Amino acid sequence: MNNKLVSIITPVYNAEQYIDETLNSVLASSYNNIEVVVVDDGSTDSTAAIVEQHAARDPRVRLIRQSNAGACRARNNAIENARGYYILPVDADDLIMPWLVEELVRLIESKPGVKVVMPRGEFFGARSGPWKLPAFSLKLLARRNMICATALYRREEWERVGGYDEEIIALEDWAFWTAVLKDGGDVLTTERVGLRYRIHAGSKRIRDRKYKHHVIDTLNKRHPEFYQRVLGGPLRYHRTWSRLINRFTRAPHKWL
Repeated sequence: MNNKLVSIITPVYNAEQYIDETLNSVLASSYNNIEVVVVDDGSTDSTAAIVEQHAARDPRVRLIRQSNAGACRARNNAIENARGYYILPVDADDLIMPWLVEELVRLIESKPGVKVVMPRGEFFGARSGPWKLPAFSLKLLARRNMICATALYRREEWERVGGYDEEIIALEDWAFWTAVLKDGGDVLTTERVGLRYRIHAGSKRIRDRKYKHHVIDTLNKRHPEFYQRVLGGPLRYHRTWSRLINRFTRAPHKWL
């Protein structure tokens, strides 16, 4: 296995309660060629100070500060300043297993055509149990977010699609994976649980739910040819029924 540099990127906003534990889990990685680029998105608590303490102890950690601009700008900023061949986003309240980075690199290099590799996950915190995600397919990706944000990919894919879409304010990982995979590519998943996804009152997973219409409108604007090819028309607000609705109407947004 090649020992290419992996840039672990972490956008963070007011995460003083969790960021120390998250960085400890990342820095415990058995894969020795990593850097950790943390972008503080205008935090008003002690988040940045905690990251600076890690950076003082471990030269693999770097802190970048920006005015509050959202998760997509923070991720793009992190990658713009990263040096890795591979990119692995890790959210500021989640944990990864020590073996995960090594296994993800092995999987992405295991066969041609693999674009994205992701860990099997489990919930902890306010909710516990396995995070059950279906096997990857483009038809399913068109209708739902089915790849977790913590997934390894090549930096060249980020460059090819123009980075994370800074217009979208929720489910930005869904928009990114759609851009990366709509023209083909395989997605692999680890056999073991490699990601612990924290659920709490401030979880982005919970906050994003109120932006459903915005997300669907933005995806339709960005990828009309993809939805036409896979769903026979736009992604509908009733996502599960998109193909059926599109079959019975040619008016582009009549049923939105």
